[in-house]
Amino acid sequence: MLAALTRAVSPGLADCELTFLARQRIEVAKAIEQHRRYEERLAQLGVQKIVQLPPDPGLPDSVFIEDTAIMLDELAVITRPGAASRQAETALVAEALSIYRPLRFIQPPATIEGGDVMRVDRTLYVGLSPRTNRAGVDQLRAFVEPHGYRVEAIEAPGCLHLKTACTYLGQQTMIANRRWIDVQPLSEFTLIDVPRYEPWAANTLTIGETVLIAEGFPRTQAILEERGFKTQTIDIGELRKAEAGLTCLSVIFESDA
Repeated sequence: MLAALTRAVSPGLADCELTFLARQRIEVAKAIEQHRRYEERLAQLGVQKIVQLPPDPGLPDSVFIEDTAIMLDELAVITRPGAASRQAETALVAEALSIYRPLRFIQPPATIEGGDVMRVDRTLYVGLSPRTNRAGVDQLRAFVEPHGYRVEAIEAPGCLHLKTACTYLGQQTMIANRRWIDVQPLSEFTLIDVPRYEPWAANTLTIGETVLIAEGFPRTQAILEERGFKTQTIDIGELRKAEAGLTCLSVIFESDA
């Protein structure tokens, strides 16, 4: 069955790390409600089991749980986040995932965050971003190549994570903001460009046959609908003030338990 690991919004969310956005006032209660609705939407789209970890006031970014683990069919790689303030997030995630997969752990000086890892079949495209370095890519490659995965690095200097600027839609198609990443390694795919005035719209989440899009990107939604993709929107506006994307709020995986 399809499962998702999530983590409740920290009451300290307003103290989150910011790299590309100016700090704005975050209404934590509103963010909590948006996160609750996100979990409900996952269930509506076919996620049969949601495991929610508790909030931690001392870990403002911990709701962005995708960054802490790379979940594959054969194993889970527990990351080492590139922001030092986030490295304590991984302990509880490792404990939670240990009942589902064997674990491997990224070691210093490597850093890698799950938001930089985009899986397409047996290939992992990994962004070299402000949060993921080459040592992180190399350690991930050593863990996954014995299981038949290929790792392809992509320069992603213009955004927080690779999946901020590019996500896989299915049907050999990706949506991308090519101004933020090097798309040359993605030449085998059909690329749909986000409109210039909707630069943050490339972070989508596909579950089954539905592409979930954050509210506020109507032209992007229209483009995807015109290309034959079934879409839905959801409001994560308060979480986006903390540089959130749809993918970063969950770790989705197949589970027998």
